[in-house]
Amino acid sequence: MHPMLNIAVKAARRAGQIINRASLDLEQVQISKKQHNDFVTEVDKAAEAAIIETLKTAYPDHAILAEESGESEQESDYQWIIDPLDGTTNFIHGLPYYCVSIALSHRGIVTQAVVYDPTRNDLFTASRGRGAYLNDRRIRVGRRDRLADALIGTGFPFRENDHLEAYCGLFADMTRACAGLRRPGAAALDLANVAAGRMDGFFEQGLSPWDVAAGGLLITEAGGLVGNYTGESDFLRLGEIVAGNPKIYAQMVPILSPYSRTKQEAA
Repeated sequence: MHPMLNIAVKAARRAGQIINRASLDLEQVQISKKQHNDFVTEVDKAAEAAIIETLKTAYPDHAILAEESGESEQESDYQWIIDPLDGTTNFIHGLPYYCVSIALSHRGIVTQAVVYDPTRNDLFTASRGRGAYLNDRRIRVGRRDRLADALIGTGFPFRENDHLEAYCGLFADMTRACAGLRRPGAAALDLANVAAGRMDGFFEQGLSPWDVAAGGLLITEAGGLVGNYTGESDFLRLGEIVAGNPKIYAQMVPILSPYSRTKQEAA
């Protein structure tokens, strides 16, 4: 395992321990609201602090972009992109679908990825050019080639209710096109599950880099494609993502394309 990936795994497992301990007594967890439907807990903050401490001990001069603490001032070719607890709303309710997501970007290209599911002890890892793994076993995207047979994951645009009408249209279009639509509530883990072939594709809008940086590398290293709704590669910047095996991806893009932010911005 690449030494930088090794440190990221160590950081993710430390965060996972904090999350698992807190999940045993959810009534004690302090919750505050960032904005509508957007919660942060003391667990998010403690997990993030543990991750940053682990990474900074190993690599003091690397930059950090993290969900709770934002972007560090540090100038570096290396930037760690961290979501300490993706799926906070699930966590608060005791629904065991959430994860820790850590990615390393080198000069703007994601080179290392870890997504850790602490409730199942599932560790997804990828290094650029070396394939994607789940608990040390190589994973591949699913083999289904017809969208009509495919199980597709998504997420509702939870913060921005003004986009809900358009989204409901897209939801209807995709429901007609695929075998089933799932909305588990943690984009990073959804992407990891697409990489492992457990779902055939995924799409969502209104995401941040820390939601998709690690998952995006897992997908490409597992033989899939990832992009924005029009099929271009700048999903990190746009905050919209479509992922799947190449055939499913190609069938999803025409459905998603009219709903793309790039189209809306141009209009």
